[in-house]
Amino acid sequence: MTGNSFGMLFRVTTWGESHGAAIGVVVDGCPAGLKLSVKDIQHELDRRKPGVSEITTERKEADEVEILSGIFEGYTLGTPISMLVWNKDIDSSPYEPLKDIPRPGQADYSYHRKYGIRDYRGGGRASGRETAARVAAGAIAKKILAASDIQILGHVVEIGGIRARETGFDELKKNADQNAVRCADLEAASRMEQLIKEVKAEGDSVGGIAEIIATGVPAGLGEPVFGKLDAELAKALMSIGAVKGVEIGAGFKAARMKGSEMNDEFYLQEDRQISTRTNNAGGILGGISTGAPVVCRIAVKPTASISKPQRSVDMEKLEEVELKIKGRHDPCICPRIVPVAEAMVALVLVDCLMASVMDNFISKKE
Repeated sequence: MTGNSFGMLFRVTTWGESHGAAIGVVVDGCPAGLKLSVKDIQHELDRRKPGVSEITTERKEADEVEILSGIFEGYTLGTPISMLVWNKDIDSSPYEPLKDIPRPGQADYSYHRKYGIRDYRGGGRASGRETAARVAAGAIAKKILAASDIQILGHVVEIGGIRARETGFDELKKNADQNAVRCADLEAASRMEQLIKEVKAEGDSVGGIAEIIATGVPAGLGEPVFGKLDAELAKALMSIGAVKGVEIGAGFKAARMKGSEMNDEFYLQEDRQISTRTNNAGGILGGISTGAPVVCRIAVKPTASISKPQRSVDMEKLEEVELKIKGRHDPCICPRIVPVAEAMVALVLVDCLMASVMDNFISKKE
């Protein structure tokens, strides 16, 4: 069993550690003939990279991608696409005193119990640095989806209890990437940014909620029972280290609604197409897409690495100790997790789209 690969037909394997030489990804299953360049990948990586504002980690990484295989003269070959990003701005010294002391909220202890050995520098394989590889793969998935007029947009809706007002898709598209917190409500974005700065000054961190919307998703994606589209999306989004909860559509709000409020009633549009008046189901019924926008939200925990004193145990000496984490960390992960969540949604939708094409091909042959 391996937890380093994701997908069935569009298969992604990421590799590398936070303070290793590089991180990278191999994408297998990308169709031949897709026009693809470094620029396509770099655009998405630039949205995720560290050190771009006052409210992100001070680690400075250009995150310049190198494509090693699978592309010739600007087009995909249908063979595995291998990409890497070199780790350059590395400072492992703050982690040396903590090599035997698991940091609260981090994967140090669980990795140690599972493997008996771990790369303690920067969190190693469990670091958020790994997500750059996902974003690179997601850029390819987004390009495939765009050919079918499927768009994916993520934005922050809440940080530290500050909630953004609801906005339309056009406003989201216009504003979401125009501020450091990736919130389309500019007034709320300003308050969120101020809160993050205050929390950072205290040596603490803060969490929040991000929303991912996919438009243009055709009806019929997803499999019944165990292969439900919403189940696949939940798995994909929960695989992001900082995510502790996933909602689809109305999500947990559904528990407080009546059936008459929750149900999305059908109606005929002027073009005689069937649609729904609301979208509490988040574009998915019975695990299969309805043609309405697919809407997901993720609960993002506060960054585990904080500079406030905390208690832990020295695993070598078997004694309780106090620790104070040094290093460069995001006081809030929400803004940088948005392109990662978009990438994971894109990977799921591409896999489902390919499965749907295969199903249609088989049914036509029969």
